[in-house]
Amino acid sequence: MRTYLSNHASWAALGLALAIAAPAAAQSGDNEISELVVTAQRVEENVQKVPIAVTAFSAAALERQSVETLQDIAIKTPGFSAGQVDPIQTNFAIRGIGSAFGISQNAGGDASVVVFVDGVYAGRGGTPDIDALNLERVEVLRGPQGTLFGKNAVGGLIQFVSRKPSADPSLRIEGQLGNYDRRTLSARGNMPISDKIFVSLGGSIKLRDGYEFNQTTGNDVNDQDLRSAALAVRFLPSEDLDIVLGVDLTDQDQKGNPRDNICDATLRGGVHCVGINPDPRIVNAYTDGYLRRWLQTYRGEVNWTTPYGTLTSITAFRAVTLNFRTVFFANPVNPPNQIESTQTDHEDNEQFSQEVRLAFDAFDSRLRGQVGVYYLNEDNTRIEDLRQDFPAPAQTGIATYPQMVKSRSWALFGQVSYAFTDTITATAGLRQTWERKSGRFIGQKVSGPGLPPPLAANYDVRGRKSWDALTPRFALDWQATPDVLLYASATRGFKSGGFQGIAGSGVSQSTPYDPEFAWSYEGGAKTQWLDGRLRLNLSAFHTDYKDLQVSQLVPLCCVVVGNAATAEIEGVELEWVIQPVRGLQIDGGFAYLDAKFTSFANGATANFTGNDLPRSPKHKVHVGAQYATEFNGWGALARVDYTNQSHMYFEASNIPAQKQEGYINVDARLSLTSPDKRWEVAVWGKNLTDELVATYVTAFAPYRQVLVPYAPPKTYGVTLVWKM
Repeated sequence: MRTYLSNHASWAALGLALAIAAPAAAQSGDNEISELVVTAQRVEENVQKVPIAVTAFSAAALERQSVETLQDIAIKTPGFSAGQVDPIQTNFAIRGIGSAFGISQNAGGDASVVVFVDGVYAGRGGTPDIDALNLERVEVLRGPQGTLFGKNAVGGLIQFVSRKPSADPSLRIEGQLGNYDRRTLSARGNMPISDKIFVSLGGSIKLRDGYEFNQTTGNDVNDQDLRSAALAVRFLPSEDLDIVLGVDLTDQDQKGNPRDNICDATLRGGVHCVGINPDPRIVNAYTDGYLRRWLQTYRGEVNWTTPYGTLTSITAFRAVTLNFRTVFFANPVNPPNQIESTQTDHEDNEQFSQEVRLAFDAFDSRLRGQVGVYYLNEDNTRIEDLRQDFPAPAQTGIATYPQMVKSRSWALFGQVSYAFTDTITATAGLRQTWERKSGRFIGQKVSGPGLPPPLAANYDVRGRKSWDALTPRFALDWQATPDVLLYASATRGFKSGGFQGIAGSGVSQSTPYDPEFAWSYEGGAKTQWLDGRLRLNLSAFHTDYKDLQVSQLVPLCCVVVGNAATAEIEGVELEWVIQPVRGLQIDGGFAYLDAKFTSFANGATANFTGNDLPRSPKHKVHVGAQYATEFNGWGALARVDYTNQSHMYFEASNIPAQKQEGYINVDARLSLTSPDKRWEVAVWGKNLTDELVATYVTAFAPYRQVLVPYAPPKTYGVTLVWKM
């Protein structure tokens, strides 16, 4: 659906103005917005005192907005977009900076927007299910975060922060039924074992039929079968020592996600290929494919209060086994003049990380800061099999591409803030990272009379490369009044270099691409008004982005990644929360983004200079409204979330075939809570306008085919919660 943001943004602005102008029926302090604590600077701080653009979702907000995935969070966060090749291989972009297509599909590549789960870098294999974690909040940090968080946070990052086990016993059980035969059950509990040992435990099961139907096999595809569990034990041997040991497990086994196939490389929505059903939710793949994932994370966090400050140690081991089969063209086998391409992958990833940091303050807290050291050891083994079925038997065959990549990364970092006066504080930080990647890469013909692209000849090669990066941060903030913080900052971030996923030759495969870098300059204001009933935050930024790792689809070969571009990004973001009268809250955000390549010559003929960066919508507005009341002891809460996003492209070429038109997303939820607060029933709906939204688009111009997977359609259901 084509939408016109200017009109809707005007209505949103008018609604906000009317809300602000609403009669101030409450007395001073009444309806004041609750304080939200974040760890955007690796220590706990009021979000309104942090000179960084942060969007934070409390546990209550996650529930009221029916948030289950990072895609749900992206819809409601300014400057954040989330796509995916399949349910595991996601492509996040914050303020125009995101991973090139194909980066996550090789053993030696990394993302540009990273996720941390309780302080642990979640590199590959996805994240645990949100419902299994006893989350306290989710934070989205926008802009480079290279100083305190390190490599691959060049665009920004997302943090999952769980509640620590405590002395307060609790139990929460939730069941859910919905369309597409959705059935879920989750439970979370917390209990004290003694006055010094506490335990929390959570688990969830999610089952759902597929959103699409494979007409060739007769099965639903893109279904869900996800089971997860999390356990944490907390020890408090003394007042100065806090130890948390945790584990989370995820088991996923479901059918694949074949793509909608349109035979028109210039305009999406054109004629479907021969033998392909025109319904975008019906595919025609010769096999369903599959997705199987086993994720384990083991972590230990120690906080020790010393005379010199708080010493924190986070030790983690993360292991992921991932198997999936994806059918690209979703054709019946070999219809006239068409091809089928099938990718089958097996990946084993092991990651060990260790971070030690000391947070300190001195001179009556005028000097605050932290110093630390970080180590990451990652071993990744990936075997990718590519099958090509052509009408001409001489071209049909199978090739295999095993990859074994070892990554090592060290970093020393520190950041200090000094209050020159009671209201003016300067911050300076620095991180030095040393990194090495080495790997063995094999390309080998398996079967077939001909060599399937991209393999021109068998190879068995090795590659090795080391990099280092210096990522500073400088900031100045002024607490102009108790309710107004003004800040300006300059921050550098970088993303690791890497190796190709599959390549047509050994030389190409063993040649690494280099890191990419971004300097971001930002000014902002964090303010509160109307006796704390209005929170209004503003940020404006300019980013110089260079050595971009861009992907290029080489026909009859592969996705090739290289450093081929520079870009400039500018934008403005506004977020607000207002409680004009008791029980009513209006919140939301608006983002304007101008992200363009300033230099990108793609070969001898194509020049993408001036094009939009992928997944960079120029406008995005989100407005949420909720009203809570009570009657006869029962509590009722109704909430509606409206998002309007302008068009964006999935590739640097900016061709119409790879364009997602602007769209509207509407979610809603209505809940009732019993007088004793133990029971809650809610009805909810997501994507109520049933928009058809692509999660990524790939165009194969030589075959005039466009391949598209889609985000979920309209879903709805009922949720029952019991808690104590």
